[in-house]
Amino acid sequence: MLTLADILEALTGTRPSRTSLVISEAAIDSRQVIPAAMFVALPGERVDGHDYIGQAFDRGANLALIQQDRSGQFPCIDIRDLPEGLTIPNSPFCLRVENTLEAMQKIAAFWRRKLDVKVIGITGSVGKSTTKEVVASVLSRRYRTLKNEGNLNNEIGLPLTLLRLGKGHERAVLEMGFYVPGEIKFLCEMALPTIGVITNIGTVHAERAGSQEEIARGKAELVESLPPEGTAILNYDDPLVRPMAERTQAQVFYYGLNPKADLWADNIESMGLEGIRFRLHYRNEALQLRVPLIGRHSVHTALRAAAVGLADNLSWDDIITGLQKGHMQLRLVAIHTKNGALILDDTYNASPQSTMAALNLLAELEGRKIAVLGDMLELGQYEAKGHHMVGARAAQVCDELITVGPRGKMIADAAMGSRLPADQIKWFETVPEVITYLQEHLSEGNVVLLKGSHGLRMDQIASALEEVQ
Repeated sequence: MLTLADILEALTGTRPSRTSLVISEAAIDSRQVIPAAMFVALPGERVDGHDYIGQAFDRGANLALIQQDRSGQFPCIDIRDLPEGLTIPNSPFCLRVENTLEAMQKIAAFWRRKLDVKVIGITGSVGKSTTKEVVASVLSRRYRTLKNEGNLNNEIGLPLTLLRLGKGHERAVLEMGFYVPGEIKFLCEMALPTIGVITNIGTVHAERAGSQEEIARGKAELVESLPPEGTAILNYDDPLVRPMAERTQAQVFYYGLNPKADLWADNIESMGLEGIRFRLHYRNEALQLRVPLIGRHSVHTALRAAAVGLADNLSWDDIITGLQKGHMQLRLVAIHTKNGALILDDTYNASPQSTMAALNLLAELEGRKIAVLGDMLELGQYEAKGHHMVGARAAQVCDELITVGPRGKMIADAAMGSRLPADQIKWFETVPEVITYLQEHLSEGNVVLLKGSHGLRMDQIASALEEVQ
């Protein structure tokens, strides 16, 4: 377990001999502090963590990492005033540093290097979180495995995860997010992954990152960071991922639906909300599998997790059990309303690729198909193309299309241009309008897909229907 001595050594290069204070983990939200934690006070535009030091101490924090003077309120020492022999106050107390975020990152990198743990890094435009969960499920069959929770996948979330590592952990499965070039390289310098998984390259975050080619270059930083003894697990079916083999010194392992891949699948069959079946091929072996992942596109998720298992020398029994055990689709939630309609809530976020996959799932289900689609944000130069592509696919799948938001209008126009009758298309400016319409018109046998970027708060639709119906 991390100690104060580790923290001071990470920040000063000198390890004190007379302190053994234990730190359970790090937290940046005082409400999430657990006993013996280190509270990291991050200044923000709207909320300043320094205002919540007292609450963190009340919840049992042993230490608060700060960058603003609070010596008048709490016992406090400055990292610059730590000569050998300085008395460390009794906990809880504040440790003042120049920059709390940089200090936390430095401590996390130091701590990761002290531990004998293999790190699996995962990045891509779509499917990172689901892949992380399934990979962790597979590896947990043999190893004590840590994964980052929720979306703790950036320069703040990843060090928080690393500081949860204990000496008993053998594997860490880390999702790595990307907005700008250099970000994944920085995360890799902290985490030191041995296995890197690339899911795909889409248009999400193109508003900040630029073109798909620039996004691909940013994602490739993961495989560029792998050591020669590592493994780069690449999507053979993605023309922007496949060439990344030339950018890594690690061994390359391809997965996909093409027989040229090292691990590939065919005979894919969707069973709706009951999962998928497919045949998996590896070398001279062929295995028939059924896994509780929703939609045909999820076969790629299963292939990624199996590939990690193979790269980490797991047996097929461990891999198959991990794929089949205790995992369902992460962010798509199926609820039934009292009047018999089925709601598929996939409103966590949206990109053209993930929305197309969700529409493909809707096409596989029985019932009157209704898609409620909202704006897809941060697409940059791909905004019009992405919304038009989704609208055209919705026209092929839906019995009724409902769109919301200014960009949702582009989806509706594209669907009408693809010859979905005008009386089967509705456009609303706001989410409350959509809720009112659905409350009045849903009936038994309707299957309703909800999909849009999180900024629209379309999750309110499912909540309202579940409460009112």
